[in-house]
Amino acid sequence: MDLPLEVIYEDDFLVVINKPAGLLVHRTKIAKDAKVFAMQKLRDQVGYEVTPIHRLDRKTSGVLLFAKQKDFVAPFQLMLQSIQTQKRYLAIVRGFFPEKIIVNHPLMKENGKIQEAITQFRLIQKVEIPLASGKFETSRYSLIEAFPQTGRMHQIRKHLNHLRHPIIGDRPHGCNKQNALFLKTFGLTQMLLHSTSISFAHPFYGSHIKISANLPNHFKEIHAALKFDYSLK
Repeated sequence: MDLPLEVIYEDDFLVVINKPAGLLVHRTKIAKDAKVFAMQKLRDQVGYEVTPIHRLDRKTSGVLLFAKQKDFVAPFQLMLQSIQTQKRYLAIVRGFFPEKIIVNHPLMKENGKIQEAITQFRLIQKVEIPLASGKFETSRYSLIEAFPQTGRMHQIRKHLNHLRHPIIGDRPHGCNKQNALFLKTFGLTQMLLHSTSISFAHPFYGSHIKISANLPNHFKEIHAALKFDYSLK
């Protein structure tokens, strides 16, 4: 985490980074072991206070938005709730995924409250490789897109586990056997979920913009190892 954060967009109101996997957005009681955080690291890097507009899981990489002033946060958060806003994620999951599916499956918060949660998924490509797993001589995997329509904690991860197509490298919502297999075979210690882009109507400029984040090396390496021929963007 000694490398500077990759700033992928900036204007008078907003600064956006490509968050590395394993980096927390800010301090939290849940992860007392962490000493480096995206908010503080970005503040030190740019030389002024920044405030997160939304969150990404610690294990998820990709597009992460910060406001340059606290007064700017609310308009951007309203923007995120708009049906015009689209968040796109890429993931590699276990098994052959359906061509298209919308998951409308409520999720429970830590306080027991049930929240509506909706995610749209689309298959990009599926592969079967000669990698033995349990009683099977081959293994099947899918490269998919996810478009969350709500923003619940671990929503994509939980919805994919609900579908029995867990994300490779996901702990605790994934498959322990697959995670162990990828650690042993490929040395994978990260989760294969990346926030690739967000497109929205800028609340201050009025124009529609799209911000994209390049995939991390660990994702590209597994993509190549599984012999997907989809051109990553």
